[in-house]
Amino acid sequence: MGRVKELWNDRDNQLRYFKWLMYYSKPYAWKIMLLMSIDLITTLVSLKMVTLSKTIIDNATNGQSFKTAIIVYIILMISMQAVGVFSGIFSTMLNEKFGFGIRKQVYEKIIRSHWLDIKKYHTGDLMTRLTSDAGAIADGIINTIPSVIRLSIELVLVFFTLFRYSRMLALFALLVAPVSAVTCWWLGRKLKRLQVKVQESEALYRSFLQESMANLLIVKAFANEDYASERLTNLRENRFYWVFKRTKLSMASSVIMGFSFQLGYIAAFTYGALQVSLKAITYGTMSVFLALVNRVQSPIMGLAKTVPQVVSILASAGRVIEIQNIPEEKSLPTDMARENIGVKVNDLTFGYTDETVFENVNLDIKPGEFVAIIGESGIGKTTLVRIIMSFTSSLTGSVDFYNAYGEGVVANSGTREFIAYVPQGNTLFSGTIRENIRMGKLDATDEEMWEALRLASGEEFVRNLPGGLDCVIGERGHGISEGQAQRIAIARAFVRKSPFLILDEATSSLDENTELQVLKGLQELNPRPTCLIITHRKSILPICDREIKIENKKTIITE
Repeated sequence: MGRVKELWNDRDNQLRYFKWLMYYSKPYAWKIMLLMSIDLITTLVSLKMVTLSKTIIDNATNGQSFKTAIIVYIILMISMQAVGVFSGIFSTMLNEKFGFGIRKQVYEKIIRSHWLDIKKYHTGDLMTRLTSDAGAIADGIINTIPSVIRLSIELVLVFFTLFRYSRMLALFALLVAPVSAVTCWWLGRKLKRLQVKVQESEALYRSFLQESMANLLIVKAFANEDYASERLTNLRENRFYWVFKRTKLSMASSVIMGFSFQLGYIAAFTYGALQVSLKAITYGTMSVFLALVNRVQSPIMGLAKTVPQVVSILASAGRVIEIQNIPEEKSLPTDMARENIGVKVNDLTFGYTDETVFENVNLDIKPGEFVAIIGESGIGKTTLVRIIMSFTSSLTGSVDFYNAYGEGVVANSGTREFIAYVPQGNTLFSGTIRENIRMGKLDATDEEMWEALRLASGEEFVRNLPGGLDCVIGERGHGISEGQAQRIAIARAFVRKSPFLILDEATSSLDENTELQVLKGLQELNPRPTCLIITHRKSILPICDREIKIENKKTIITE
């Protein structure tokens, strides 16, 4: 009773997952229906081949011609092979398109949601949901669910065909159905929990792989190669444990049902042999009995085997829906003139947890000002930038952009259109330098990119690279120095020509002379942007109109 109650209590989630699956299947409905129709036609043709085999055997036994029946049988067999090839190719391509469709929608959800909400999930876990979970859903929609429908229809068709020849045998063949139903119910409950464990263990496994590859330098620097290898093995063992438990449970149920079906087949064989000995049926009818008994049991067995797959689909759907339920960022119209932009922060209170980072902060950065944000590490400087850029919505108070004409707009994802940003650290993509700079302005011309590089003190070294702008760099700027990577990131912001520029420790990897050149380029930007600079370096302060120090969850303004 407890299991039934638990299953019943979870019915709303199961129904929600199923509705979600149906909704995302709509664009592919006619293609899925085509595959199902092909499967059903194949089933009908296979039943026709069974009855043809009876005709061939009976005609041969009675010395009658069976040439025509043989020809038709061969034609049907060849046709089924051809249809099978087409169906296999069509199904594979549809699976790929459907899988990509889900991945694309989840990916767009991730990139359009608040950064802080997404950062709650590990990158490896997100990758598992984008790959394994999306793949399981696609395979389920394209193959498993149509198979359930096809097998159900096949069971009915085969049963009535067998019933036509022998009512008793048809009913006997279905005696295994209660065993199958009980097994499916028990298996479904167990497998859902195990499937979630398998996916969670894969997420941990991928997360470690991703992090250890991204921080390979740290692993090697501290001579932790053996530890990393052992950790990977432990994670693999954990995944192996859950995969083994899931597989063992599935195989145990298959053995039980397989044994039941074999008993059914032996009974049918014995019954048929007895009828033949009594001359109550022909050898052809005997062959039909044996074939159809298998065909009755085969859909039942197939339906039972789809239980783990259906469970996997629902478990994966739940994990994907969890991401889909994250609220998207609000993008409000930004119709104000995009020049001479300032920002006001009013009564801001914010904390990542119950512990606040800011309390009742008020701040006004006027259009055209260069303002330095200073303070101890971890005091909230980068957090302030993230709030201004609307990377999070969990705050009290308000952040508003305004221009010199008195127009204003509440900070939202749309206001990033007039912001250029240089974050901390190495944020380059693998690819060409051209592609990296154009992330700041997708339609930037070569002339604009070279000018941005000149202002960022990067023109000379880029021109000396093989291919110049088309020089290919690796992940996180592999192939160039940290200082060079930072200058490309600065050029990426400069080429945008935004009226509001945010630099978060943008010159931390530069030597003193190069930094002075970058600061000179910053002052040459035309039109002059409003600039918010987070820094620890006093060399930047002379170009700033004022300083804002963050201390004790407040801002202290220094003119």
